[in-house]
Amino acid sequence: MTGIVNLPLVPLRESDTESSEMTSQLLFGECVEVIKTRDQQFLLRNLADNYVGWVDKKMIRILKKHEEQRLTELNVHCVCTPLIEGQNEETGEKLLLPGGSKLHFQAGTELKVNNKTFIFDPIDSTEQVDKTGESLVQLAKQYLNAPYLWGGKSIMGIDCSGLVQVVFSMCGIQLPRDSSQQVELGKVIDFLNEVKPGDLAFFENGEGEIVHVGILLNSHQIIHASGCVKIETIDSQGIISEFTDKYSHNLRVVKRIF
Repeated sequence: MTGIVNLPLVPLRESDTESSEMTSQLLFGECVEVIKTRDQQFLLRNLADNYVGWVDKKMIRILKKHEEQRLTELNVHCVCTPLIEGQNEETGEKLLLPGGSKLHFQAGTELKVNNKTFIFDPIDSTEQVDKTGESLVQLAKQYLNAPYLWGGKSIMGIDCSGLVQVVFSMCGIQLPRDSSQQVELGKVIDFLNEVKPGDLAFFENGEGEIVHVGILLNSHQIIHASGCVKIETIDSQGIISEFTDKYSHNLRVVKRIF
C-alpha cells in the first residue's frame, strides 16, 4: 500500500508504541510505502529516503490506485522557507506547513487536504532556488536558533542530519536521513582551505563512528544543530564551542555533494 502524509509533521518511531523513541519525522506531502500493519500502527518506508519506522495509522492517508496516478500528474513544490501558512477562504481555518513539505497543487496555489481547500500565497520552492553552495548556506541560515530535537526535521525542532537533509531537499537534492549514511556520498575535500560554501563536515565519536554533520560556510565557520542551530568556528581538529572555547566535535572528513 502507498500512503501520503496529510499532517504538517508526523513522528516516525523506533517501535510500534506511542512512547517509543522518535527516530525521524515525515513532512507534509511525503509518500510512504506500508510494509506491515500491527494493531493501530503502520511499519512504513519513506519513499523519499527509504527510512523505515512505525507510525500511528491515523496519521497516514492510504491512496487508491487512481489517486497514486493523479499525484504523478500534479505540480509538486518543495517548500523552501521554514514555515508557510495556508487558509481556507470559507472558514478561515489555517494550515501551517514546515519547510521541506511537498505541495501537490490542484491548481495555482490551491491545496486540497482532507476535503478542505487551502489557499497559499506564492511560495519559494525548489524551482526558484539556485543549485549553488551559497544558496544552500542561505537556506540553512533560515533555521538559525531552531532548537535541537533528536529525529526532528522542522523549525520547531531539528537534528544535525535533519537540517542537512531538509536544506538539500530545498535545492532539489535528496540525501539519506542519517549522518552515517550521508557521509557515504560526495567527493572528499582534503583541506579546509579548499572548501566551498555548502560542503559538509562530518564528525566522529571516540569509537570512530560518524555521529554529527554540519554545513560549511567557509574554511572556518560551520552551521549545525547542537543545542540549537548555530554558527560556530571550525578548524582541522573540529568545532570550537562558542560557550566553552573547547572542541565539542572531532572532525573526521569533509565532503562535497555538488
